[in-house]
Amino acid sequence: MLKDVQAQQDLRHIALKHVGIRNLRWPIVLADREKGTQHTVAEVALAVDLPQEQRGTHMSRFVECLKQVGAIRPHELEEVLDHLRQKLEARKALLEFSCPYFITKKAPVSGIESYLDVDCHFRAEKGETFSLEVGVDVPIHTLCPCSKEISKYGAHNQRAWAKIRIRSTQPVWIEELVEMAEKGASTPLYSLLKRPDEKCVTEMAYENPRFVEDAVREIALQLNGDPRIDWYTVTVESEESIHNHNAFATVEKEV
Repeated sequence: MLKDVQAQQDLRHIALKHVGIRNLRWPIVLADREKGTQHTVAEVALAVDLPQEQRGTHMSRFVECLKQVGAIRPHELEEVLDHLRQKLEARKALLEFSCPYFITKKAPVSGIESYLDVDCHFRAEKGETFSLEVGVDVPIHTLCPCSKEISKYGAHNQRAWAKIRIRSTQPVWIEELVEMAEKGASTPLYSLLKRPDEKCVTEMAYENPRFVEDAVREIALQLNGDPRIDWYTVTVESEESIHNHNAFATVEKEV
């Protein structure tokens, strides 16, 4: 028998909140509103709490648990966490992962379809109760209202990011969160635009100028109106085209 060093007693009497692994790539299956499911690859973090009397946890068991599960599905996360707690003899378990997700979008005039990629984030934790936080980072477009107002012609505009995190009582489609983010923008983004589409998007942004403060408030109004969502935080960050810094605004719903 090889010596189990992790199981040794620790005499420093300091309990640890999270001990585990991260930056593990793993297959995942997400619910797709249009196609049913979508297969992608996530970067995963797994952790458990560690009592003060135990020197270390058994890191290999995290991967063993995932291997038994196979491709992760978000609606199965509580079951994965229960398995982790049992396998590692822990009171609490944490699972975080981020992954790309692709949405089919039609150009506004030509109707040509292309893919928009967004980054999805999931954070699930299980102790006495289960909690799940879902998030998405959506690329959007903003045009500065001040620049438009004070300039003889034109206005500075740029790519921005709408970052939404929610906790909900019922499932919310990733596509729904993307739509909320885009409604807060000057205009959505597209990967494929023909000339009539480009003209449309450019003029749409010019007629719909938004500060980051405007964008984040517009998104918050939509989240406030959804009875499924009981908590959220939203940040809109603009990669300013005429400054050497970014601009951002954040709003969070009180619980």
